[in-house]
Amino acid sequence: MLARRTTNGPFRPDPVSREHQHLLMRVAQAAPSHFNSQPWRFVLIENRATIERVADISGESMTELIAAGAFFERYRRYFRFSEAEMDKRRDGIHIDHLPGPLRPFTRQVFSDAGLRLMRQLGVPKKLGEDNRKLVAGSPLLLAALLDKEEYRPGELSAFYSVFGLGAAMENIWNAVGALGMGIQFISTPMELPHRWQAIRELLRVPDHLELMAVYRLGYLPREEKRPSIDWSSRHRKRLSQFVSRETCEVPEEESERKAP
Repeated sequence: MLARRTTNGPFRPDPVSREHQHLLMRVAQAAPSHFNSQPWRFVLIENRATIERVADISGESMTELIAAGAFFERYRRYFRFSEAEMDKRRDGIHIDHLPGPLRPFTRQVFSDAGLRLMRQLGVPKKLGEDNRKLVAGSPLLLAALLDKEEYRPGELSAFYSVFGLGAAMENIWNAVGALGMGIQFISTPMELPHRWQAIRELLRVPDHLELMAVYRLGYLPREEKRPSIDWSSRHRKRLSQFVSRETCEVPEEESERKAP
């Protein structure tokens, strides 16, 4: 679990074996849920035409979000631009890989001026195409849904259902590494309601189910090629930054590690 990571790069083209697909479903099924309600539903997608269409929607979403500046405006508070800044905050993502023309402007990339430069250099289309290729090159997609009989927004059942689905997905996330696989959110369509609706229609989601997320999965290559704009996010907060003792007023102290 401590070695868990998200895959930002491409997968091998090899199909994911049916045995591994079903194993991932079984570890998801082992997650806790309210009164054992098991509100999650999953769709395993291998059809190339469907994957290509999801890839198109994802790439178009990325281009739209970057060109409009919506992505950076929404998430720039999570961006870090140096190891020192990352070590101090110990959260967010360290932007440590940029296209050559943008490297001299690292800190300005996500400013208004940087956005104008990115448009001039065609970066939104390039990132959209990179995103499309990543999704299109994935041998397996996984859609995660919730049964609306349990998932009722505005009621406590909605929290329990989302919590249960989160536990199920975490089980999958922790299991893929042991199978030589990787996993990543296909997140950009979720940012744009009309794009998300297109995926709902593509997957023929019935009225009694709510589409919550879509992921790309596959076997990892020996050497991963990094996308045009990439980041690292291996830092984690110190115990004193997120754990308290007895009340919220007393930060937990780190225990001294004993030598083996």
